[in-house]
Amino acid sequence: MNIQAIMKQAQTLQKEMMKEKEVIDNTEFEGENGFVLVTVNGKKEILSVKIRQNQIESDDIEILQDMILIATNNAMKKVDELTEQKMSKFTNVMPGLF
Repeated sequence: MNIQAIMKQAQTLQKEMMKEKEVIDNTEFEGENGFVLVTVNGKKEILSVKIRQNQIESDDIEILQDMILIATNNAMKKVDELTEQKMSKFTNVMPGLF
């Protein structure tokens, strides 16, 4: 085995992983539940929360909070799914990374 060839392959894989991670970081994901729409980026930062109704009754605040939570978790799940999909090709080569 040539250690230099192995190191070069590892560096190439690392560059590919960084490119894929950058794509994920710059992708926007939407999660929705009822009249709440939450948008996050691949870094799992919430970019926006939109409520699709003009008027909310005060009794609906607790329901609205739950809907925002569900929509946010839905968007985060999409980030994880794309991350797993894009990065799985690297885990076959370098087990235990993700």
